[in-house]
This record gives sequence, structure tokens and C-alpha cells, in this order.
Amino acid sequence: MAVAKQTASVLAVENLSVRMGPNGHTVVDNLNFTLPAGEMLALVGESGSGKTMAARSLLGLLPPPFEPTPESRIRFRGTDLTTLPPAGLREIRGAKIGMVFQEPMVSLNPAMTIGRQMAEGLALHHKLGRHEIRDRSLAMLERIGIQDPARCLAAYPHEFSGGMRQRIMLASVMLLKPALLIADEPTTALDTLIQRDVLDLMVELTQENETAVLLISHDLGMVSHYVRNVVVMHKGRAVEQGEAAQVLHAPKHDYTRRLVDALPRRSAGGSRLSSASAEPLIALKDIVIDYPGRPKLFGRAAGKRAVHGVDLTINRGETLALVGASGSGKTTLGRAIVGLVTPSAGAMAFRGTPLVFGRDAASRALRQQIQIVFQDPYSSLDPRQRIADIVGEPLKLDPRLDARHRQARVEEVFAEVGLAPEFAQRFPHQLSGGQRQRVAIARAIVSRPAFLVADEPVSALDMTVQKQILKLFRDLQARYGFACLFVSHDLGAVEQVADRVAVMENGRIVEIGTRDEIFDSPRHAYTRRLLDAAMLLDRTFAGASSGVVKHPILPSAAAL
Repeated sequence: MAVAKQTASVLAVENLSVRMGPNGHTVVDNLNFTLPAGEMLALVGESGSGKTMAARSLLGLLPPPFEPTPESRIRFRGTDLTTLPPAGLREIRGAKIGMVFQEPMVSLNPAMTIGRQMAEGLALHHKLGRHEIRDRSLAMLERIGIQDPARCLAAYPHEFSGGMRQRIMLASVMLLKPALLIADEPTTALDTLIQRDVLDLMVELTQENETAVLLISHDLGMVSHYVRNVVVMHKGRAVEQGEAAQVLHAPKHDYTRRLVDALPRRSAGGSRLSSASAEPLIALKDIVIDYPGRPKLFGRAAGKRAVHGVDLTINRGETLALVGASGSGKTTLGRAIVGLVTPSAGAMAFRGTPLVFGRDAASRALRQQIQIVFQDPYSSLDPRQRIADIVGEPLKLDPRLDARHRQARVEEVFAEVGLAPEFAQRFPHQLSGGQRQRVAIARAIVSRPAFLVADEPVSALDMTVQKQILKLFRDLQARYGFACLFVSHDLGAVEQVADRVAVMENGRIVEIGTRDEIFDSPRHAYTRRLLDAAMLLDRTFAGASSGVVKHPILPSAAAL
């Protein structure tokens, strides 16, 4: 009789609790799980659920005053990491347990070349010579698809895109062939195509070295395609765990059901506007946008054309989604419409009249009608202003409103976006990410604009918060009838809000049509690549899938 082979656990976490000081607040409460060699396990949950604090505790990287309780046990290959002195942990960090952080630009040293940063771990843990370190670094960069590895070693982090920086970070960690890789939201800020490439690379590298992976994420769609087992965390506790197929397909806990219910669903029906009744609000004709090259000792380097002769019409009351990978020119085009970027050629029109921004009264009135919601509300909100002042500032340009009417309008829009009155005197840093995005939306709609550019408005938000913001957006649009250019690489969000979809590649519109036409019958090869790379949760899968399902079949909320 054949005996099943038992896979030894690389990591066993027992009774892990993390507190703020000996008697302080508990952020991780009695967490237990095991991770066998060569397997992938995901800790999933919303921001604040404790998943990142749990992961950091494995390597002793908790920020003070947080610390594990005395009862906590973290066994790595049989050794309890909680009992090791700092010198013992330093021997394990990097060499045996590697970690990839969410934002590579923060975790890579901007003042050091890529070569020096890749060499640090090899020099510290393997005592290799300079030439061997260089050879291994070049081989790893070639393995991850860097076209010119030698040039990469001499370059600095800021010279690479976000996806390339994450590839380099992953290569630096895997160069040491650790037994365990902790990946903390490794693809959150990346577009669909790059996200898929980075995750496929991570799987390939870890399988080559039989490395176990602990994945930290709030993206259930991505988790369903890459992970065998999952632990769902809520308020520091593991509320449900098991095989990803079972947990995500038939969730038992109310919180898990809420997470699954928050996943994107296509809104019922097609476009709300018939082509016969469509009335153009924004019209772009042959728009070209060039960025000048960097200054050199003599003259300038060659510039870059970000947008190539784009024609686009956005009708009154409709939402046109502009989708594409990072660097496709979609954000640049949106910024040009609101006057933040000046086109090099072409013409723009608003309600049939030329759209030109100046410093006169007419231009100020025009800006009241065209507003923008930025991707990162934290950086777009003045940290020194109170929320009420931020929201009310656009109203200062309206001469028809006195101070009393401006205050009334601010209070009205607070109620409309779901902000409590007590938030008025707070500062941006005192709000959560979802609350800050509500402030950004309130600031954009307070002047009752006719047109709104929403630039990746939900890309950095948890699924449940994303669902709330998208519902808020739809409700406000139905109430006020503004048109919108919805810039996004999140096809799940696009399916929920778009009437029409324009696909942008390398500064050109390659396909445009109704939402259902684009998602159900894409014609262009690039559109099909985007849809193939979209990792949406397949509700019919029977195990961790190696393929990608383009259009998930989601049950009704009642079925959950």
C-alpha cells in the first residue's frame, strides 16, 4: 500500500498575538497556521485587519511599541524565532526568509545603484567575491527579463517603472534562494498586465527553489488564481481558513461573505444613453501631447510623445472609461482636459466652444465646470487645511455665493458623500483612505460640475471600500447628471460604472465601444490581452487555478 508523502512545514505559527506594549491594544489575536515547503498561503483582509503586522512579526520587524506576547510561537524549520537574539534573526533575514514590500520605491535605496543593493545580501550571507556577485546578479536580472542587465546594475531605482522596480526587488530577494518568501501586497499599485507578469515571475522563481510563499493581499481575485490555502483575517483574528477553493467559493463566516460580495459585478443593462440621443459635451480632435527631454550639457535629450493624435467624444451624462496599462497615456489625456497639461497639437471643445484655459474670468468659470478626482487623495489634499476648508475652497471662485451659502453647500455635500459633520474640522491624516477619497469626491462635485475626470479613484482601496466609493459615484452621477472620464486599469471597477470603454495603448486609442461590446466581443489584440490578464474571482473553480477567468460568474447576494 502506497503511503502519501508528508510535506514538512517550513513555517508554523502558534498562538501569535501582537500588542501595543504589554497591556496595550491587541492588533493580532491568537493567530495559528502552517505553511509547507513549496506551497503558497495567503493572509487576506481589509486594511487594519492585522495581516501585515502578523507578517512583520515573523522577522522581528514590528514597529515599536508593538511586540508579540510571551505565549506566541513562530517556528521556522523547527526553530522558534521569538526566542532568537537580534544576531540570530539577522542571520535568518534575507538568507532564509525574504520579504518583498508593497512599494519598491520606498524599500529600495534611492541613493544606491541596483548593483550595490543586489550585492549586499550576497556579500553579507554568502561571503562571495566581487566578480561572482556580479555574475550572479547579471544572471538573475537576465532571468527576470531585464533587456540590458549590465546597464541595470549601474542604474538607480528612479530610472525604472513601478513594475520593473518590483521585478528587481523580487530578483534581489530570490538571489539568496530563501526557504520562505513573504510578499506584502506585491502588486497593489501595478496595472493588470504588469501585475500578472510579476506574479507569474514570483511563482516561477519560488518553484525553481521550492520556496514557500506567504502572500499578504486584499485582492481575492488574484488570490484565487495563485494560492492553494487562505486565512481570512478581521480585526486581528483569523475568522476563516482552509483551501482557497472552499473558502472563496462557499464562505462560512459573515465577514468572508462580505468580502466576496464586495467583488466587482457588472451593473445590469448596457449603456444608459442611446446613440440617437447622445449630445457631445467634450470633444477632442487630433490631440498630441509631447513631453520635452531632460536638459543636457548641450541642449536636451530626445522628448517623448505621450499621446498620438487622439479623437474622442464624451457625451452629456455618460461615463466613458479609459483603460490601458501604465504608460499608455490615459492619465496624461485626462489631465489635458482639465488644463493640467497643455496639448502640443489638436483641438479640444466643451459644449461646442474651444476649450482653452487662461487666467481670465471666463477660464475660472470654465474650471468650475470641469473637475478632477486624483488617484491618491493623501497627496492631493493639503495636509495643513481642515476638511471643511478643502471641500469649500472651489466655491470661493463663485461670486454668486457668500460665506453663509458656501457653508451651507459644504454641509450639503458632506451629507451627500457620507461624511459625518464632525469630520469638518479634522485634517487629512486623521481620516482613512476611503474617507479621504470621499473628501476628494466632495471637493470635485461641490461646484456642481458638468464634467469630471476620475483618475484611478479606487485603485488603492480595499474591495469593500471600493464598492462603497463606486456606489457613491454612481448615485451622485444619477443625481447631478455630470459626464465622466473614468481613467482606470481596474477592469472590475470599469465593468460596474462604464457606459462606453476606450482602450489606449502607447498613446493611441486602439478600440472604443459600449461596455458590453468591449468586454464580451473585443476586436483588438491588446484589448484581449488586458481582459486575459484581469484576475477576477471565478466562482466555479475547484482549486487554485493556473489560468485566468475573464468574466466571473458571481451569484446574487442572497445566494451568499
